[in-house]
Amino acid sequence: MLERSISDTDIEKVIANGEIIKEYADDKPYPSCLIFKMIGTIPVHVVMAKNELGECIVITVYVPDNDIWYEDFKTKKVKP
Repeated sequence: MLERSISDTDIEKVIANGEIIKEYADDKPYPSCLIFKMIGTIPVHVVMAKNELGECIVITVYVPDNDIWYEDFKTKKVKP
């Protein structure tokens, strides 16, 4: 987060108002999901899980790479 200049407030906005673009039901120890939201002009992805108490666990936060994601930042490019 610090390396990418993404604040706690930004992460909260992504989790509260973002769009789940991928679910990872088989992740351990908890199922997780990938959430996308634009924060100003910056696209942000948050991977998070919820434990059995309903607490959010942020796994990673990043700005999606144009080489990996299409312009909508929701669709991953297929490797040739």
